[in-house]
Amino acid sequence: MKTAMVGLLVGPAAMAQQTPAEQTPGTPDPATAQAQPGVPTTPATTLTPITVTGSRPSEDFAPPPASINRLGGEIRDIPQSIVIINKALMESQGATSFQSAIRNTPGVTLGAAEGGNIGNNVNLNGFSARTDIYLDGMRDRGQYYRDTFALEQIEILMGPSSMLFGRGSTGGVINQVMKKPSLNKAIELSGQATTNGLTRFTADVNQPMDTDSAARVNVMFQRGKASTRDLTDVLDFGIAPTVKFGIGTPTEITLSALLQHNHDNVDYGFPHYNGYLFQPARNTNYGLSDDYTNSDHIMLNATVDHKFNKNLSLRNQSQFSWVNTDVRQTSGAAVGVLSGTWNFVATPFGSNNPSNLFVRQISRDRNINDITVTNQTELTAKFDTGPLSHNLLVGFEVDYDSYTNKAYSRRGFCNGNALPAGQINCVPAAYTTGYTNNLQEIPGNYATGQAWDFAPYINDTIQVIPEVKLVGGLRLDNYWAQIGNSINLYTVPASTAAPYMQQNVNFLSVRGGVLFQPDKVQSYYFSYSTSFNPSLEQLVSTTGSKDPLPPENNEAFELGAKYDFFNGGLSLTGALFQITKNNARSQNFDGTYSATGQVRVKGVRTGIAGRITPEWQVWGGYTYLDARILNGTAANTTGNTPLNTPANSATLWTTYTFDNKWEIGGGPTYQGLRYANNTNTVIVPAYIRFDATAAYKMERYDVRLNVFNLTNTYYFEQVAASDGGRGVPGSGLTAMLTLNYRM
Repeated sequence: MKTAMVGLLVGPAAMAQQTPAEQTPGTPDPATAQAQPGVPTTPATTLTPITVTGSRPSEDFAPPPASINRLGGEIRDIPQSIVIINKALMESQGATSFQSAIRNTPGVTLGAAEGGNIGNNVNLNGFSARTDIYLDGMRDRGQYYRDTFALEQIEILMGPSSMLFGRGSTGGVINQVMKKPSLNKAIELSGQATTNGLTRFTADVNQPMDTDSAARVNVMFQRGKASTRDLTDVLDFGIAPTVKFGIGTPTEITLSALLQHNHDNVDYGFPHYNGYLFQPARNTNYGLSDDYTNSDHIMLNATVDHKFNKNLSLRNQSQFSWVNTDVRQTSGAAVGVLSGTWNFVATPFGSNNPSNLFVRQISRDRNINDITVTNQTELTAKFDTGPLSHNLLVGFEVDYDSYTNKAYSRRGFCNGNALPAGQINCVPAAYTTGYTNNLQEIPGNYATGQAWDFAPYINDTIQVIPEVKLVGGLRLDNYWAQIGNSINLYTVPASTAAPYMQQNVNFLSVRGGVLFQPDKVQSYYFSYSTSFNPSLEQLVSTTGSKDPLPPENNEAFELGAKYDFFNGGLSLTGALFQITKNNARSQNFDGTYSATGQVRVKGVRTGIAGRITPEWQVWGGYTYLDARILNGTAANTTGNTPLNTPANSATLWTTYTFDNKWEIGGGPTYQGLRYANNTNTVIVPAYIRFDATAAYKMERYDVRLNVFNLTNTYYFEQVAASDGGRGVPGSGLTAMLTLNYRM
């Protein structure tokens, strides 16, 4: 498909630069001439020499096939909604972080960093997906901030998917696909600078080593202010080397690594006030200038693919991941006033003039270690049984996770008055103070956890007749976990944490679907899928529980259609779905939790991706979510909307190319009203943000300008339930200039 679309772009451009008389023997092929801009073509003896130069055609927004066997390959053969954000779209939108790449996807909302959840926190279709992020099909559960420098695409599979991925995935999963070596030598260098003062450099080097092996290295370095908000400086670098042997042979071996370091001042945003998220001047930050979140990530992967023949293949993949996150961060946790004794008094309602208010600062210090080791073996077989054609996948997965979290707190003063542990100061609400302090860190709880998961699984896609396929799969997970807390309900009377807890869960996940495909353009489907969430899934205990709660179990129904026009160049999708979570953990009036809740989300989803004409590209979609807590206990949550779940969200991104080298584009992103907690007492207003781009593209280089938040809209991009409801504003008007050079 991509070759065809490139041909549509390159062919007319090349022909326009030559007369029919020039298409004679001895004249270089136009495509070859374009591949060497500035090099004179070899003329026929009767012609005057000419120089042919060519622009670099835009790559497609149209979704490529899914990257891993479990997803099912071609998008039309997957009986679930799937959104693929490919490299071309990320480059067009100027997405340099994982968060910026997925934030425009309808049905995806971003969570802010909390006390125990650092790094990328994501909601899919109204459900948390913090531990449902994958890297090349392997669980990537570490708490760090992901980057796009080594990614080829991001795949978002909507809906429960435990049959494919194991525990979790109530709202879906997000799979990051790393760039892989090829036999084509290529070097691409990229430099970027923003109006905020952030500079960034990346390099992508692909080098063949033999006739069937190659190496590829991606590197990244960035430094500066990440947002228009105060105290958001970052200093990050990473390297991702990959070597692939046996390319194009029956046995291919891929060895890859990802090494990344982040030294960031993470933005914790604003607390709530008067039933809304507090809104002082947007640049205001209640952190300290010497706050930091340091994270180090090491990922090692080894994959062996062997094809016995065209119908039988075996794949074994092993991955090790270690993430250490060391945090010394400060945030505003409450808005209030100073009493007659100059003590801070929280006032959730009152004057809207920030000049009359103060904010109480708290410490969010901790050191977290996450280790994950996974091995997967999958056998894929294609065969016939009578009139039926099968595409069978049989697999087995072994997964080990460990987790430690050492908490610390700082204790300070407000106008000379001693504050409780964890509170460090009270500062004016109207502006950033950005001071530093040398308060001693007081050791707190030391939480530990580890888990094993053993899971065989099987999935079969059966072609009943040319127009009808059946999809069915089963996975049996045996999940065992244990956790511990050094400060618990026995050692500290006020604590509700369990000293020790162990859980063993056996769960059978189901996936079934029917596909009706009358031709190559249309695909209609109905599917049913399940998933489960053990109470110790994140290797932390549920508040106030002495014993582990039963696992949450989830089920989804989806009815959808997918259309591929222009030989796959333009994709249209639509779906109706319902996701229900049973045994949901619900808070009781005494602060403990029980597995008595139920949450249901009914929705509609549409999407478009690809080319309408060779010059005009488009990507976007709309999602409607009718989300309800059907059964909640404490704080009257029954009938409420789950936090961070807007009813309506939509995005549109479109570009148009002129004269084969000039490109302009842009579009809006809309998020409807949300709530920052399940009690629905803190409102997050709806917003619409406009972004734009313009580019000049040649064969060897291109220059791109991205403008984010064109109208300088004040909106909240990230939301968290901590502190009763908290949100992080999105960046104001920002421009980014990018220069890409290919060698």
